[in-house]
Amino acid sequence: MKPSLLAVFAHPDDEAFSSGGTLAHYAKLGVDVTLISSTRGEAGKVTDPILGEVKDVGALRELELQNACKELGINPPIFLGYHDSGRLERLRKDDPLASINADPLEIEQKIREVIAKVKPQVMLTFDPHGGYGHPDHLVIHSATLAAFFSSGDFEAAPQRLFYTAMPTEIARMMFASGASPTPGLDPELYGVSRSTIAFGHDISAYLDQKMAALKAHASQVGPTSRMGQMPEEQRVNMQKRMGFENFSLGGTRGVISSYPLNGFFDGLGLGVI
Repeated sequence: MKPSLLAVFAHPDDEAFSSGGTLAHYAKLGVDVTLISSTRGEAGKVTDPILGEVKDVGALRELELQNACKELGINPPIFLGYHDSGRLERLRKDDPLASINADPLEIEQKIREVIAKVKPQVMLTFDPHGGYGHPDHLVIHSATLAAFFSSGDFEAAPQRLFYTAMPTEIARMMFASGASPTPGLDPELYGVSRSTIAFGHDISAYLDQKMAALKAHASQVGPTSRMGQMPEEQRVNMQKRMGFENFSLGGTRGVISSYPLNGFFDGLGLGVI
C-alpha cells in the first residue's frame, strides 16, 4: 500500500506556516500528500497593494493555495466549501456558511469521505487550541479528530493522528516579541512541553520550499501584513524558527514502539519513516 498523508486545515496559508516543510519532505519521499482546506479564506485581508482591489478574496486565495501546493510538491487542495468565519472584531456570526455555524457532523462526514478516497495512514490537523485560538481552527480540529475516531472501521483506517504543536519556550518568545497573531494569549496554555512533542522535524532542507509556498499566499504576506511589517531582526528570528516543525500525537490505532518518533510513519512498515 502506498503511504498516504492527509492534512486538514482551515484556511489557505495554514499549511505553509504550520507544516509546509514536513509536507514537502513526505511528498519528496513518494508519499501521497493530500490537503483539505475547510474554507477559501474569504475573511482574510489583502495585504499586498500591488494586487489592487480584489472583489473575490476567496477565489484569489483558492488560486494562491493551488500555487502553494505546487511549490510543496503535494496534490491540489480539496475545499470543503465553508466560509471563513473571521475572528475578533471581524467574526462573521451571521454568515450561515461560516464554519462556526456549520453542523459539526456534516464537516466530519465530508472529511470521512476524503479519508475513504485517499486512504491515509496518517492524518494531521491543528492542536486542541487551534494554534492561536482562531475559531475556524478550533472547528476543523474537532471535526478532524471526530473523523479519525469514526473512521476506525474503514477498510483502510488511518493509523495515526498528529497535531501541529508549539513548544512552550517558543510560544513565550513569540508572544513576548509581539509576533503572536492574537494579542494577550497565555504561552503557558498555547505552548506545550517538550515531552508532548512526538516528532520534532528539522526541515531546513525544505525551508526554501516552505518560504516559496508562503510567498505564493501573496495576499496574506504582503507589505502591510503582520509579517511584512516585522522589524528585520524579528523577521530573521521567525525564519529561524520556521526551520523546525513540531508535532504531538493526537491518536493511534497501533503500538508506538519508541517515543519520540522519528517521523509520522515510523514503525508502520510502509518503507518510509
